[in-house]
Amino acid sequence: MKYPKLREIKGALTSLFTRPYTTKFPKQPHIPFSSFRGKPQYDEEKCIGCAACVNVCPAFALSFEDIHDEIESKRVFTIKWDVCIECGQCQLNCPTEEGIVLSQEFDISTTETRADLIQRIEKEMIVCECCDELIACKDHLLWTMEKVGPLYTSNTTLITFAQRRLSVSDHLPSSKESLRSDRFTILCPRCRREAVVAS
Repeated sequence: MKYPKLREIKGALTSLFTRPYTTKFPKQPHIPFSSFRGKPQYDEEKCIGCAACVNVCPAFALSFEDIHDEIESKRVFTIKWDVCIECGQCQLNCPTEEGIVLSQEFDISTTETRADLIQRIEKEMIVCECCDELIACKDHLLWTMEKVGPLYTSNTTLITFAQRRLSVSDHLPSSKESLRSDRFTILCPRCRREAVVAS
């Protein structure tokens, strides 16, 4: 005969002398525990647009779309709360740890359309000045510069981006061919490799 474990006895005695945990929801609002994982929400100011949250979402509740035309270049992030399983992987893998966080909100039912269960944010994109391809979100480059500190000067794109931001360098239109002067423009990795090899 196997004797019960002390942990099981402790759990049984605790539940025997403890009042049941019940709430009066929906008559009274329920306040969850501090560690409760509710629906995720983007913080538009703290999100850097790196899309790490989208890559780790197991339920495919997060998605993004890059929009690039003559008018604007932006990345649009979307959360579908009716698909989200509230696993917390998006918050766990966010580089800033504050770009997307799980809230305390759990009551997301609605009698209207499913469009009410969607959050969208937009982030400005930086474009390659040679081939006109998208490079990264502006906030992502700014966060990278702040994170690495003075070491950002080892990257020509970050140097040029910082100078343009401070209005200390001119914006020179680049040709479609990679030239030596293109080293000092904002380039995607492919165009930078061609500019370096060509010179």
